Amino acid sequence: MAQFLRKTTKATIGVLTAGSLAACSFEPPLRLPSAPTDKTPYTANSAPEKTLFTSGRAGTGQQFLYGKTLDGEWWQLFHSSALNALVATGLQNSPTVAQAQAQLKEAEASARINASIFYPQVNGTLQANRSKASAAAFGGNKGGFHYSLITGSLDVTYYPDIFGVNKLVYRNSEALVQYQRWELEAARLTLSGNIVTAAVNAAATQAQIAATHSIIAHEHELLTLTENQYRAGAVPYLNVVNQQSQLAGQMATLPPLEQQLSVYRHQLAILVGEFPAQSRIPQFRLASITLPGKIPVSLPSTLLKQRPDIQAALAQMKAANAKIGEARAQFYPTVQLSAAIGSTASQPGLFFNPFSSIWSLVGSLAQPIFQGGKLEAQESEANAAYEVTYQQYRATVLGAFEQVADSLRALEHDAETLKAEEESLGAARQALKLSEASYRAGAIDYLSLLASQIQYSTAKIAVVRAKSQRYQDTAALLVALGGGWWSGQPAVAEPPEPVQMKASSPIPAHD
Repeated sequence: MAQFLRKTTKATIGVLTAGSLAACSFEPPLRLPSAPTDKTPYTANSAPEKTLFTSGRAGTGQQFLYGKTLDGEWWQLFHSSALNALVATGLQNSPTVAQAQAQLKEAEASARINASIFYPQVNGTLQANRSKASAAAFGGNKGGFHYSLITGSLDVTYYPDIFGVNKLVYRNSEALVQYQRWELEAARLTLSGNIVTAAVNAAATQAQIAATHSIIAHEHELLTLTENQYRAGAVPYLNVVNQQSQLAGQMATLPPLEQQLSVYRHQLAILVGEFPAQSRIPQFRLASITLPGKIPVSLPSTLLKQRPDIQAALAQMKAANAKIGEARAQFYPTVQLSAAIGSTASQPGLFFNPFSSIWSLVGSLAQPIFQGGKLEAQESEANAAYEVTYQQYRATVLGAFEQVADSLRALEHDAETLKAEEESLGAARQALKLSEASYRAGAIDYLSLLASQIQYSTAKIAVVRAKSQRYQDTAALLVALGGGWWSGQPAVAEPPEPVQMKASSPIPAHD
């Protein structure tokens, strides 16, 4: 009997192994939307090659290097050690990044759980029993007798992957791991972008505060001049009141700016994972941040590989595609093999006696016959879920190209805006000097001087905002291009493409 069992087991394993090798995959070929070619421009009409330049760090003429990719962490292009340190702190301490890391570990553990189905499941049991039997059951009239029973067994269960269901479940888990890896890169990219943007906003607000203080000091001087002219009888008291009103109006713009600066500094503290009261956020100045002059712009095909959100959307499509295969495989039989070997004895000394051995070998096959339409509905659900991820992928790709196109045009127009604003500021500064000289000489009235003051104040703040916008849009472009996360670390491995095999004449169920 033992010899027959060994032969039967070998034959069964051989048949199942051959069936597994000939097993089919019900996963359909991955369907992807048409991708842009490297000749596809990002922007309508001709793409910008370079921008205008003016004076100062914020006036750098920028050049777009198409076909080049970032060879380092993108924020280092601003050449600010304080900014580099802040981003490094954020990447290390941010709860958002830590959450993404934990989600990746969770997905990897789930994949390992699903991978265990490829191996036999082995369990050992040991049971000891002490019982009393009734003597009356055997025709006796005594109090019965006591006996012991010791049983130990080793159970093995195995699910042969005849039709590739186990493989499909694992492929789904594998795709979800890839998705979480890309989500981690996306979280890092988003965090670094938010930190740079908040730091630039803080620096711009600080510059506006400094400009406002300068304007207020100038207004104080004009108020003193107007009061002296009034005392000398050269101007009416209305001019003094008007200048006091102008000064008060300028001073009223300071609290909102200081509040906005506090908001940006608090935002930076949270982004780096610290409480606002305990953080040590440096004072950022626009003059200490260099505007990148040469910006590498990836080709469209490269952008698809570099953008973490696009790759995450692709991983979701692969997971949904595997789900379709799982749903289709439910129409076909499932096979389970179970085996057990052990020993049972009334005394410990007899436990290892060959006469105490027990064994069993069970094979089962389950074929769905009628499920009330459930299996077809599950397949329809899987196909619809794939269509959802397909359209999400399309939307993500289109959104990425929109962001790059918007940022390229924004930098082109930002440079033009800054040049115009600086010319306007120069004219306003000259007009104010002439107006002040004419006012002292009594050649113009106070309203003319006031108009020059307002024009100068507006122009000075506009220049600060134009400079800030160039930094912000530069950061937006570098983030839109993928941020250079691949530099200095291995790229996320792509899961293998599904291999389509022919079925070995399986018998489908009638749902």
